[in-house]
Amino acid sequence: MAPAPDPTYEVSVSTDDPLAGPLLVGLSNVGLAGLTAVDHLVTHLEFDQVGHVRSRGLPDITPVEDGEPRHPMRLYTSPAGDYCVLLSELFVPVWAADVFADGLLEWIDATEIDELAVFHGIPYPHGPEEHDVFSVATPEYRERRLGGTDVSPASGGVLDGVAGELTARSLEGEAPPLGAYITPTHPPGPDLGAALRYLGLLETVYGLEIDDEQLREHAAELQRYFAELADRMEALESQEGIANQSFPEDRMFM
Repeated sequence: MAPAPDPTYEVSVSTDDPLAGPLLVGLSNVGLAGLTAVDHLVTHLEFDQVGHVRSRGLPDITPVEDGEPRHPMRLYTSPAGDYCVLLSELFVPVWAADVFADGLLEWIDATEIDELAVFHGIPYPHGPEEHDVFSVATPEYRERRLGGTDVSPASGGVLDGVAGELTARSLEGEAPPLGAYITPTHPPGPDLGAALRYLGLLETVYGLEIDDEQLREHAAELQRYFAELADRMEALESQEGIANQSFPEDRMFM
């Protein structure tokens, strides 16, 4: 039996127009906050899809919308051509982050993209008053984008996966100046509250004004649903004899 091929990621674009400006990266991870935010951005500001990223040697998925298949990793550009977005519905494993960065940076080197912003939600322990977005930025990015803003730096911790790999490459000068934006997320997602925080950050840092009313309404509906579900579970547990019965544990709403 032949050995499995090494995994690769290859960027394919369908336009001859130069791609320039910041590249905003929202990938699939716990809570789906970054993915949800950039998907809302490209939908409501009518970005144009100009390419995709093809993975090889790894399990793949094919998202479907209105009966049409589409690539799970898609590239978009703004109507004015001054922003690019990489959106991925396909999870990139930590062990594949290195080859993902290889493929992405090889493509970036042939473009005029001059900075990276990575939205990296993390399900770390936090209190109800600690929902915020924190930055991890290389010096050039921090000087360029974060001066005069109220975005707080992350106090500590580590970055792993794609966010960690791209940040390390930027520190070495192998990638453009980079800002990674961290916010607490609640699994399994989508964490719409975290996505809304990212949309607010896009306005603060990049001046992108995005209508978030629809997303806020959806977030409120989900919050009401989960609150009602919690009340029903509490009522069930209080009924006589419920302690002697066995129920599957489902903490999806927590």
